[in-house]
Amino acid sequence: MSVPLLQVNDLKKHFPLRDFTALVRGRRRYVYAVDGVSFHIDKAETLALVGESGCGKSTVGRAVLRLFDITAGQVVLDGKRIDDMPADRLRPLRRRMQVVFQDPFASLNPRMRVRDLLAEPIRNFGLAESSAELDARVVSLLDKVKLPRDAGKRWPHEFSGGQRQRIAIARALAADPDLVICDEAVSALDVSVKAQIVNLLRELQRDLGLALLFISHDLAIVEHISHRVAIMYLGKIMELGHKQQVFAAPKHPYTEALLSAVPVPRPGAARGRIILKGDVPSPISPPRGCRFHARCRYAFNRCRTDEPELRPTHDGHFAACHLHDLRAEQNPLANDSRIIGPGLKGTAGIA
Repeated sequence: MSVPLLQVNDLKKHFPLRDFTALVRGRRRYVYAVDGVSFHIDKAETLALVGESGCGKSTVGRAVLRLFDITAGQVVLDGKRIDDMPADRLRPLRRRMQVVFQDPFASLNPRMRVRDLLAEPIRNFGLAESSAELDARVVSLLDKVKLPRDAGKRWPHEFSGGQRQRIAIARALAADPDLVICDEAVSALDVSVKAQIVNLLRELQRDLGLALLFISHDLAIVEHISHRVAIMYLGKIMELGHKQQVFAAPKHPYTEALLSAVPVPRPGAARGRIILKGDVPSPISPPRGCRFHARCRYAFNRCRTDEPELRPTHDGHFAACHLHDLRAEQNPLANDSRIIGPGLKGTAGIA
């Protein structure tokens, strides 16, 4: 059995609050941004990490990249644990993990021409032995992301949002990575441009064998680009499985509610919208038991006291829900044949 490219085990990241009153009383308060997340990504696979704003999905991406130290857990890259690795040993491995951020204009240095932006990672990691080889690599990167070769002479502000995101993708590819983390990489773009960038990512994955951790809240995009989907809520993964399983027969009430909120591409198509009651609890004081129980229409007494573990339901599908401990006739999520709605691709304008 092959080793996953990325393995994340019980990852936790708790941010301390600067609360003077609590410190005087001898208590330190924390924001439990990520509180026990586990998943893996195989080579050339896309795992989509989905959830509403504030659920901790971007924190997971930054923790994997070692942009800050984690509170607990393990991050393993190709069999090597990197979460506790010293900086001098970690630096060569950073080449294998790159990131594309949400806002390309903010992530590109406005004082550098595109050629210099793309050449910087190549120089940093010693991937070119001569200036001619460096230039050839830059030209190849522009070709890969379908930008004209003379784009290297221009500045970031001279490009549209979609073109700037192509530059950001080219910069991520410059280091010749194995894993690219896309942190809401298309959410700031127009619908048609969004589709173009998603299709570009799929082509690059096919041609280069890239693994993607695709962080998003757009389920239509996720359905199009991902192989597997992980649904996050308040710092924890609620459900994880192949996209066909998750979209056709969700095994967690939160996933069911998310899918019911997606616009239906065919007017008049049957649907059952699920309106969640209440607000998302604070990550400073998450509720006892299941974190979703206060908003769940199926919650019963055990949900309010015992925290469910992420356990297999069938064939690589995992869910953290006590409903699956009930008999099939008592479990409203037990029927695998029900479909939440029609395919979602039409809502994103993706070919």
